[in-house]
Amino acid sequence: MATAAPVQPTFDTFDAGVTPLREVTFVVVDLETTGGSPQTCGITEIGAVRVRGGEVLGELQTLVDPGTPVPATIAALTGITTSMVRGAPTIAEVLPSFLEFARGAVLVAHNAPFDMGFLRAAAAAHGHAWPDARVVDTVALARRALTRDEVPNNKLSTLAAYFRAAVTPVHRALDDARATVDVLHGLLDRLGALGVTTLEDLATAADPVPAARRQRRHLADGLPDAPGVYQFVDGRGEVLYVGTSTSIRTRVRSYFTAAESRRRMTEMVMLAERVDPVVCGTVLEARVRELRLIAEHSPRYNRRSRFPERQPWVRLTVEPFPRLSVVRDLGGPDRTEGATHIGPFGSRAVAQLAVDALHAAFALRQCTGRLPATPSPRASACALAGMGRCGAPCTGAQGTAGYALVADSVRTAMVADPEQVVDAHARRIAVLALEERFEEAAAVRDRLEAFLRGAARAQRSRRLAAVPQLVAARRTDAGGWEVVVVRHGRLCATATTPPRTDPRATIDALVATAEEVEPPVLPAGRGHPEEVDLVLAWLEQDGVRLVEVGEGWACPVRGAEAYRVPGTSPAVVAVTVGRSSDAAVPVTA
Repeated sequence: MATAAPVQPTFDTFDAGVTPLREVTFVVVDLETTGGSPQTCGITEIGAVRVRGGEVLGELQTLVDPGTPVPATIAALTGITTSMVRGAPTIAEVLPSFLEFARGAVLVAHNAPFDMGFLRAAAAAHGHAWPDARVVDTVALARRALTRDEVPNNKLSTLAAYFRAAVTPVHRALDDARATVDVLHGLLDRLGALGVTTLEDLATAADPVPAARRQRRHLADGLPDAPGVYQFVDGRGEVLYVGTSTSIRTRVRSYFTAAESRRRMTEMVMLAERVDPVVCGTVLEARVRELRLIAEHSPRYNRRSRFPERQPWVRLTVEPFPRLSVVRDLGGPDRTEGATHIGPFGSRAVAQLAVDALHAAFALRQCTGRLPATPSPRASACALAGMGRCGAPCTGAQGTAGYALVADSVRTAMVADPEQVVDAHARRIAVLALEERFEEAAAVRDRLEAFLRGAARAQRSRRLAAVPQLVAARRTDAGGWEVVVVRHGRLCATATTPPRTDPRATIDALVATAEEVEPPVLPAGRGHPEEVDLVLAWLEQDGVRLVEVGEGWACPVRGAEAYRVPGTSPAVVAVTVGRSSDAAVPVTA
């Protein structure tokens, strides 16, 4: 076995969360036993070698009295007889010494499930906590590093001969452990060419990952172990994929392991030339930045949130006889002052379900053309008028004033109170259920659900978009405060304060430096529709406190009550979301 000289690493080689293999301490262990089951058989010998950087640091070897006779077949295989182990220490006496010998090391064994199974069972039987150590199986590594053309099988004797181990395995614990050390070093040398150079790489080295993809794991080198956004970029500078994680490095590394099985992600990784990280102060900021970057670059390997401007809305038009339509462009030709919208919806089909829900509750016209204020003498009513589902304004049967009442009811259901829609559908579901027409009842339920979700989303987003400035804070697990500044539904600043510090200075600085946002002219507000959802979900967490809210605020958060802080301007309130109190609770409390 070649022995490497100890290496003194420089500060440049340190990377938090990444341990070069030359700095890893391994304990290579081998057991001899009386059989194959840890429940019915015992350990007869333990051999272990502690090694780091190619240098042997220590060895441990002892016979163990299993408490039962050694079967003749096992004695013939290992040379360990009953008389040899009689009087040897028991596993209860040996195990503490082994656990101390292996403390802080990565455990290695050839066919590790067998050896670790016996050791775990022994620890459990004698009241010892099993160490939270990584385990490396040289059999699994050999399957990834060597081909059948090189070795016919992955037996320890075969691998030891292939790598020219200094010790020949003979079914004795210490000799076999020594041979496994040489096999381990030979395998690590082979895997190094595939990019396995750190302990973190080794943890997934046995995964069935194509060599070409594994070799690209260098793209994760140097990435921060912090929350944020990562962008896979190709050689032309095109952003291929945008993602977010609480640990950028850990998430990016997973793309080069068996944990990532999506075919399109494999294709994306092979095209990428670098990964650009964006470290964020909070998880909310990371998620919002992800949405914005996806909307900006429209990466071809992202499937969601790519084109927020294409999301469908349901519009009640502004014309003499308003009608419902599904639109994608909120600035279209019939968008005038007074138009009403709900949404956005996940798809046009879901938006159409919301339209059908409104048509089922109100006798609103369903024709798509614009009707003149004065109907043509030649106009004729459609079939819906005959069924009582339309007042036939096209023929003059329903005048402008009468139709306006219907349109006002629709508008109220969309932006304020959906009671009429809910009642109409509840009655219909009840009738269908009594008639045992359950599939039709489910369709009516889905139609109502689509409308309610779209209406609720629009109402909540509209109310948040109307707030010029909202400042909120939430206690972190570390004892500090996570502070956000939202203007017209757009996240404009966020930061986390250190524990046991007054957050007011941070809040003042955030407000002073936050992005300036103009009031919105469309119902979507100034933020990405999904960004508004993220902000609202954050505000609705237990323990979130609203520190400052703009004038004329209508609380968009479910279960929140605002209390004016005595001695402050009407624009300043303090509140704990999700519970009420008799007085305002300052954010510094």
